[in-house]
Amino acid sequence: MTDIQTGEAVVRTAAGAVRGRREDGLTVFRGVPFAAPPVGAARFAAPRPPAKWDGTRDAYAFGPPPPQDLLVPGQRGPGSGDGDWLTANVWTPDADPAARRPVLVWIYGGAYKLGHGGSPGYDARHIATDGDLVVVTFNYRVGMEGFARIEGAPANRGLLDQVAALEWVRENIAGFGGDPERVTVFGESAGAGSIAALLAMPSAAGLFRRAIAQSVPGTFFSDELARDIGAALAAEAGRRPTVADLAAVDPDRLVGAGQTLAAKMLGYTDRWGQAAPTVTPYSPVVDGEVLPVLPWQALAAGAARDVDLVVGHNRDEFRLFIALAGQLGQIGAERAAAALRMYAPGGATGAAAYRAAFPAASAGELYEKVQTDWLFAVPTMRLAEAHLAGGGRAHAYELTWPAPGSGGGLGACHALDLPLLFGTFRADLGALLFAGTEPDATALALSARFRASWTGFARTGDPGWPAYDTERRLVQVLDAEPAVVPYPEEKTHRLWEGHEITALPLLG
Repeated sequence: MTDIQTGEAVVRTAAGAVRGRREDGLTVFRGVPFAAPPVGAARFAAPRPPAKWDGTRDAYAFGPPPPQDLLVPGQRGPGSGDGDWLTANVWTPDADPAARRPVLVWIYGGAYKLGHGGSPGYDARHIATDGDLVVVTFNYRVGMEGFARIEGAPANRGLLDQVAALEWVRENIAGFGGDPERVTVFGESAGAGSIAALLAMPSAAGLFRRAIAQSVPGTFFSDELARDIGAALAAEAGRRPTVADLAAVDPDRLVGAGQTLAAKMLGYTDRWGQAAPTVTPYSPVVDGEVLPVLPWQALAAGAARDVDLVVGHNRDEFRLFIALAGQLGQIGAERAAAALRMYAPGGATGAAAYRAAFPAASAGELYEKVQTDWLFAVPTMRLAEAHLAGGGRAHAYELTWPAPGSGGGLGACHALDLPLLFGTFRADLGALLFAGTEPDATALALSARFRASWTGFARTGDPGWPAYDTERRLVQVLDAEPAVVPYPEEKTHRLWEGHEITALPLLG
């Protein structure tokens, strides 16, 4: 319970007591350990329970981000060198064990190589307040620490961190006013890919009741590909891909090795195929143990039939990456043709089919469209269809409202759902997507609708629109005038019909 006089609250977790502070009508706890620091003898190991402490630990500051490609300035504070990366943060209306409010647990994206739960863009105050529920964010290992396939270490350590965080929620969230039987995971991009993986992982079974996956990427590595990329990553650090060789290497040096390899990945196209142009050497690995099979296969077999699901994507996903590369309006016919050959289903046949389906599209539009479809749109909708095939229930959406920043040229691009959902229009990518503008009444209404749908789903299993089925194929279109309509990307659906999503293979 929160002390009215001091504005503070103390909650006893399994490892020890933590003290949070009252902020904007909520009690907030930051930097609470859910696992031991993965350093020293624990480097590259599966997460372990945190050490217990005596007394009461102040939970006022976010824990340090894990080592990663990009860091938000000022967020990696003193003490980050001790490896205390695996911490959780809680926003709660009232830390009362009797409250039993629904719980939303956020899993951040960032290409499996960056991101942290304390990022300003993930400030959960609006979600917790509007929904009158508990929100948890947390850190998990990214990059080489979390996803590189190396000998002597379990695969998918970042996913195992997520399981550990969810186990912490199950064991401790009641003390923060949450209901451990009503946990919903939600995440975007790599966070949504992580959720897809969690749905397929035996170790995550029973840890959440509902899931929201925003822009699910289809990039999952075969074990052979992951091991080959792991060897290349280690070589950039002058080491072999083993725990024995890498455990003594400074984490920041391994971040640098990943950045160096990413800049060279196009040169590995003959060996790594579709993975090479993504310039992202990390993805979940279908290793046969931690992640036994691809999520689409697992869901179709009924692995998560008891989990309610919301999935969706943004109409113009890939445009963000073109813009960040400074190439909007600069994609010519040669690059578009190469992208169509690389990503359209059926190679040259698929490339011709794309041109026929979109005869008025420019080279840049085709380049963007095929990569939006391959990377996000098709995997996302296929996840819903696989869940239905396995006996589950799913709701689907598409965000089509264009970002107002940069003159509106970014369209409904990747990550636009983040500032809309969290209401953080000036933080992280929100500063780009809303650059030079103030959120108008339409943006604020759409933002409120996102939160109402997400929190309503966490509370009841109903986001406010009909469940998806393969006959009517109804989705919620999120725009200035939201509407429930048959899936708008029918041409994409037809182009990819019959194409199976597979783990990305090693070609040579």
